[in-house]
Parts: sequence; C-alpha cells; structure tokens
Amino acid sequence: MKPLFLLIALVLCAPAFAARQSFPPQDEAVNDPELEAFRADLLARVAARDIEAVVAASCPDIYLSHGGSGGPRELRANLEPTSQTMADSTSPQANTSREEYWTALQETLSQPGFFDSEGEFWMPHQWKLTLPASLDPLEVYFVTGQNVALRNEPSPAGAVLDQISYEVVIIRDYQGDKDYQLVRLTDGVSGYMHRDYLWSMIGYRAALVKSESGDWQLCTFVAGD
Repeated sequence: MKPLFLLIALVLCAPAFAARQSFPPQDEAVNDPELEAFRADLLARVAARDIEAVVAASCPDIYLSHGGSGGPRELRANLEPTSQTMADSTSPQANTSREEYWTALQETLSQPGFFDSEGEFWMPHQWKLTLPASLDPLEVYFVTGQNVALRNEPSPAGAVLDQISYEVVIIRDYQGDKDYQLVRLTDGVSGYMHRDYLWSMIGYRAALVKSESGDWQLCTFVAGD
C-alpha cells in the first residue's frame, strides 16, 4: 500500500492544550456519480453478505493487513473465517469474527470520504487529519456525531458537561467492555462519552480506486497504525 499523505493539520500539543476544533463530515463522493453508484452497489452486496460479489468488486491485490499477503484469498478468509483459516485458539470464535468483519466493512464504506491527491477515495473522512508526533495514535479517537453528550459520570443519567461535534479526543485507557469511556478534549476538559460515537484514529479505513479500465474497485480495507 502506498503511503498516505494526510491533508489537514491538526494542532494538538502535549502537555499544553490547544483550542478545540470541529471537522464536520463532507462526503466528496457526491462529485463523482459513478463512484456513488459503485459504493451503493457494493454496500448492498455487503449487506447481503455476498462474498463472491465483494471479492469481484475488489482489486486483485487488495490491501487488508500490515504484513499480510492481501488479494482475494485473504479477503475470502476474512469474510468467511473457518477453522482452517484461523489459529486453533481463535477458531471457536469464527462466527463472531465473521460478523464483526462484515459489520466493520459495512460501517466503513458508509462513512463520508475524500479524494486524495491521486484521485483515490478514502473513508472515513477523518482519516485525512494529521496527528502530531507528540500524540500516541492508539489513544486518539474521533467523535463521529453532532452534539454528542459529554457527561460527568459514565451513565446516561450523568449531567451533560458539553455537547461535542466531530472533534478529536484522547482516551488513555479504552475499556472495551464499557459503554461510556473517559475522554479528554483538546482543551483539557475531561468527561464520559458513549463509545458508539468514538472512532479510533487507527481503526478501519477503506479506499476505492479506479482501475486502468475505468472501473471503481475496493483496493484497501485495513486497520492499525
């Protein structure tokens, strides 16, 4: 996978804090009707869990993991994991892994996206944010909703401290089994936010790329730093 050159500078400093910034989603797919149609059709295939259609809509060398082989074989193994394609210790979770992967693919392709300098279309849109070297990417999350409640305790009954829209927040210790996560805003204010509105900045992202024949294809679906 070629390196990504991200487009928007995000000013965050540590230990000093910076003014808060909002990055509302702007889906640039509206600028290309063929791309919009391809993505809509691909999403329908994903919703139907149509493995062969998804593979057919992908690049022959689709990038799926850092260090993996990529391509249709790895894609099929991810879409339909079996005891033969998973380690012995994880094979009992094949059904759960399969559904989690399909759900992540569907959610990622449904996000607003942007065109990079080479004309590739990337989702989600916040992937174009540049984080400073002083931040640990593992701790950075993007608030995907508008007017998301920041509460004073990890409960829907907690008092609302603020309403957050499309901002970057820091989570030092993400608790995967908890609905509410302790977050810190870029101005230093802390509170609790529901995990449904938090997207890891090293989470899944996808790229749609036009082939030499002019057809759009899914060429990247990967997570990690």
